[in-house]
Amino acid sequence: MILGIDVGGSTTKIVGLDADGECVGMMSAEANDQLTSAFGAFGKFTATCGLAMSDVRQIAVTGVGSSYLSDGIYDIPTNRVGEFEAIGLGGLKLAGLDEAIMVSVGTGTALVRASNGQIRHLGGSGVGGGTLRNLAGRFAGAYHFSTITEMAASGDLSAVDLTLGDISREKIGNLPPDTTVANFGNLKDTATHADIVLGLINMIFESIGMMAVFAASNDSVKDIVLVGSLSVMDRAEPVFEGLANMHGLRFHIPKNAKYATAMGAALACLNHLS
Repeated sequence: MILGIDVGGSTTKIVGLDADGECVGMMSAEANDQLTSAFGAFGKFTATCGLAMSDVRQIAVTGVGSSYLSDGIYDIPTNRVGEFEAIGLGGLKLAGLDEAIMVSVGTGTALVRASNGQIRHLGGSGVGGGTLRNLAGRFAGAYHFSTITEMAASGDLSAVDLTLGDISREKIGNLPPDTTVANFGNLKDTATHADIVLGLINMIFESIGMMAVFAASNDSVKDIVLVGSLSVMDRAEPVFEGLANMHGLRFHIPKNAKYATAMGAALACLNHLS
C-alpha cells in the first residue's frame, strides 16, 4: 500500500493506492496545526480501511505543510513530492487526460501544465479559499465553508455585480448580457449577506477562471482541469462552463477533485518504486 498525503494549510487529504495503482480509499481530516492534521488523517485512514502499520509500504507527502514531516510518520519510509508535480499527476489521473492545464484552488491558487510526464508551474494567485473564508467571515459572519455554501444558495448576483446587460443594449463581441463587467460594481444598499457571499464566490471563480483562459490562450492545450478544495462548490461549474463556451476551451471538474494532489503524490511514489 502506498499512501499519498497532501498537508494543506488547514486540511489534510490522504489517498491510498495498491501495488497496481488502484485507489483503495480517500479521506480528509482537519486540525489546528499541520502535524496533528497529518497524523490524524493517517490514523483515520488506517483505522477505517482496517490497515496495520506493516501494510503501508511507503508514504509520499506533499503540500505546504509537508515540511513539518521531515522525520516521517511512525518510522514508515516517507518521501516528499513537489506540490506542482503532485497537482499535475493527480489532476491528469482523475480527469482521464494525457495533457491539460491544472487549476488547483486551495487556500490560494496554482496553475500547472501537465503533459506526458512533463510538469511545469505556470504561476498562481493569492486568491482562493483563504480569500473566500476570511472575506465571507468579515462581511457576512460566515466562517465555515458549509455555512458559506448554504448562505450563497439564496444569494442574488444582480444585487452585487454589474453586468454587460446593465449598461448596454447592444451585444459586444461574443459576450452574453450576463457577462460580469465589474465584480461588486452594482452593490445595492439592500444587498443581503447571502448576496455578498455569492458575489465573493463569483468574483473568486471568475478571477481564477480568467487566469486559466489567459494561460490556455498561449498554449496548444485546450483542456483545463479544476482541482482542490474549492472545486466542489456549486458555483464553480457554471462559472467555468461559461468561460469555456465563451473562449473555446474545455473545462473539467473530475470526481474527487479535491484529492488530486494527494493522488498525485501517491502516483509519483509508485512510479519511482516501479
